[in-house]
Amino acid sequence: MTTPNTVLAEAVCQWLDDHCLGVDELARACAVEPHWVIEHVEAGLLAAEPNSPSGHWRFASASLLRARRLAELERSFDAPPEIAALTADLIEEVQRLRARLRALGLED
Repeated sequence: MTTPNTVLAEAVCQWLDDHCLGVDELARACAVEPHWVIEHVEAGLLAAEPNSPSGHWRFASASLLRARRLAELERSFDAPPEIAALTADLIEEVQRLRARLRALGLED
């Protein structure tokens, strides 16, 4: 599912590849509260980079895309976090498979 928010997030991620976001920054980028981010990390639905020098969670660009997708699915479909995460997993897998097909020259 491609939305204007997803396109914007992908453009921002080009810049973010060398930069990581903190909990508050990720929450703002996803229009959610920081406790939403914390709950999703603790539930294993969102990956954080725990090895920052300050000991605080940091999030790479892939986490930004996933968090925005989770938040959008939860809001749009009133989905429980676990169902939103399963749906996001399936969307990400389809994207990986399509990329492989394109690499093999089997899909436009």
